[in-house]
Amino acid sequence: MAPHAWLSEAQSSLALMLLSYGMVLLLPFWVDPRRTWHRSLMLGAMIALALRYIWWRGAATLAPVGLDLDFAASLTLYLLEVIAMLGSVNAAVMLSRRLDRHREATANATWWGRRAPKVALMIATYNEDREILERSIVGALSVDWPDAEVMVLDDGKRDWLRAFCAAHGVRHVTRPDNAHAKAGNINHALDLLATEDRPPDFVAILDADFVPHRNFLRRAVALFHDPTVGLVQTPQHFFNADPIQHNLGLARSYPDEQRFFFDHVQSSRDAWGIAICCGTSSVMRWSALREIGGFPTDSITEDYLLSLTLQERGIRTVYLNEPLTEGLAPEGVGEYITQRARWCLGLMQIARGRLGPFSRNGLRLRDRWSVIDTMLYWIGSFPFRIAGLSFPLLYWYFGVIVVDAEVAEVLSYFGVYYVWSLGVLNILSRGTVVPVLHDVSQIVGAIPITRAALHGLLRPKGHQFKVTAKGGDRSRIVVQWRLMMPFLVLLVLTLVGLMLGSAFDGLNRAEAGDGMRVVLFWTIYNIFVLALTVIACIELPRHERHVADRPERVIFAAGERPQRLWLASLTRDTARIRGTVYTPGTRGVLRIPGVGDMRATVISATPDGARLHLWPEDEVHAALLRRFYTEGAAPGVVDVRIGQLIGDIARRLSFSSRD
Repeated sequence: MAPHAWLSEAQSSLALMLLSYGMVLLLPFWVDPRRTWHRSLMLGAMIALALRYIWWRGAATLAPVGLDLDFAASLTLYLLEVIAMLGSVNAAVMLSRRLDRHREATANATWWGRRAPKVALMIATYNEDREILERSIVGALSVDWPDAEVMVLDDGKRDWLRAFCAAHGVRHVTRPDNAHAKAGNINHALDLLATEDRPPDFVAILDADFVPHRNFLRRAVALFHDPTVGLVQTPQHFFNADPIQHNLGLARSYPDEQRFFFDHVQSSRDAWGIAICCGTSSVMRWSALREIGGFPTDSITEDYLLSLTLQERGIRTVYLNEPLTEGLAPEGVGEYITQRARWCLGLMQIARGRLGPFSRNGLRLRDRWSVIDTMLYWIGSFPFRIAGLSFPLLYWYFGVIVVDAEVAEVLSYFGVYYVWSLGVLNILSRGTVVPVLHDVSQIVGAIPITRAALHGLLRPKGHQFKVTAKGGDRSRIVVQWRLMMPFLVLLVLTLVGLMLGSAFDGLNRAEAGDGMRVVLFWTIYNIFVLALTVIACIELPRHERHVADRPERVIFAAGERPQRLWLASLTRDTARIRGTVYTPGTRGVLRIPGVGDMRATVISATPDGARLHLWPEDEVHAALLRRFYTEGAAPGVVDVRIGQLIGDIARRLSFSSRD
């Protein structure tokens, strides 16, 4: 880039970067993210800047060709970056469209006429705790649909669950073996239904830890007015924080890691006609399932493969972006990584299978593109994350420059691209892409996910389905040393390398000039990211928390005169009330409108009220479950609260706590 007449080259590059930032700040006043051509213009510029950057990297920053470590390291990093950048460009093309089916669902709310279709609502379970299954079953029984049968598909063959189902009028289904895991469990139930005089018209699938809202079926079934639709997928929302949110203390200010996919990517996929089934929270046409022979069992991600199998027959998957279910996110870092590694492995099995993007099959070109897009995500993003953390060490310990560039060029090519892409993605996603935190959410699982990608590509068969554990004791601090250790080692090596390199010029190339400055900034960034990743591997205790959507009046009767008070917070067995101070040990009855009366004991006084322990009867307990999980808007945080986010990060880094 030629410098301006009165600015240095570095100053000119910085001015260009600031210009990009200024345009990003003005974009919200000019563009409407709902309009396709507005999205296309912003993302088109992002693609152009990405290609400009990757061309510059290949043409101007690689080490001279040779049989040495410098060239090998430089080329390796560049190739990994090219794959990751191809994934970003591909994602930008996909995000250029968006489809919202809210009005369509409303307009076709009663297309079926007087008699509602019959629906089988299946809850697939293996080893989940009673507390988890209880809320799922109670929630499923509360669905507002005149002809729905709840079926619990129990691969754990538990006697207590059979008795619980019998007491609640729910069909309990077991099978002789557990072949093909979840897919086999569902297929066994489908075969049972096929033998009945009146099989269902639709089948809804819920994981054992997911609870449907009352209007789940009414909204989802509405989209089956189109006879070409075979599957309706709805988003997954979570009533608890995922491990990254929780362990970094961000549950109140930062969305869960899957929000970007479910709130934005799936709607864009739907606009291209390539929305995918995500297992739970989906409804399927019975005739479509029977036509393809049930759930495919060729991959451990049977849901994605189901969409491809349907599409090969011309049967569409569509997406309704409304919060109609809520479930339990993985609570531990290990479970979080196991789940994502399973998704990665399953996708690689699909890519190597009959419905892979390069196989002979009946898939459309866009369906093949869909698989390639997902492959690029798994095999591009995660290995590049590992390389980005490791390669600066080659400079500090061996003097190897893997990116030989001047600061002015980095600002001009990378800085402009980074500012523009980050700004555009946040405009399109309501600010959910936060630097560093987005990196941490990928880095924490980068090693096992990369290993899963390689295993899936090289050996696609013979892998068992690993269930994501939910529930269990979360009442104490647990340090995940095995997961943390690689990042702790990298952090120590980075800090030591930086200190030694700063103190002794002989340990690196003093003549590296601007290349050294680039590595220095890169290293400081890595230190911050690695520190947060290490902290994310320290699992903090969890406590159930439900905060009232708005202040609510309740009555607490303790003594001769019942008091009308404010309900501040509520869980299944505790509550906090405001308005009158009570002494610990006080007993009474708490009345919550729409729930009922329950015995309560004051366990502690607060400055403006008291904390209560609740003793609800069975009927009131079920009403509480319905209140928590089947009503209201989406749980949790759906967009970034930047001011609170900064405070939460500072508080976590200072190792202070907040109730």
